[in-house]
Amino acid sequence: MAPRNSGGNSKAPPPPVAAPPPVVFPPEASAPPGGWTTGLCGCFDNPLNCLITCFCPCITFGQNAEIIDRGGTSCACAGLTCCLIFHCFGCTYWYTCTYRTKLRGHHSIPGGECADCCLHYWCELCAICQEYRELKNRGFDPSIGWAANAERMSRPVGVTVPPSIPGGMVR
Repeated sequence: MAPRNSGGNSKAPPPPVAAPPPVVFPPEASAPPGGWTTGLCGCFDNPLNCLITCFCPCITFGQNAEIIDRGGTSCACAGLTCCLIFHCFGCTYWYTCTYRTKLRGHHSIPGGECADCCLHYWCELCAICQEYRELKNRGFDPSIGWAANAERMSRPVGVTVPPSIPGGMVR
């Protein structure tokens, strides 16, 4: 048992906290240099995503936004914001096009803000689907969120993590 300090003001320093490992982004081997990996009208390359985006575009947009913002915006927050903007103003292109611009910036894809805005105005669902496919083709899986993607990418290549057994081994 440790001796008590009669002053009561001294406290032991907290233990050091280990920094999380840096996130290593996937190689972009499948991406052509300076371009999109799929066309704007390649929606049926991923039919499930096409259906989800057709009926609930805010879900796909939220998944994309979480990855594009590298976890700074949650899927739910971006999706609900998109939904709220749609119900209040009837259009979301001026919000969703900003994430296309960010995605292009992250991956050095040529284009401009005006083109992004026009594309989201006239072909918003196709643009959201293309952004989803682009993230998939560059090694991300928007459907599992940023945290799971970061954890998956921070593991060394070729190392398999064994499953944990709750409660340890018993006889």
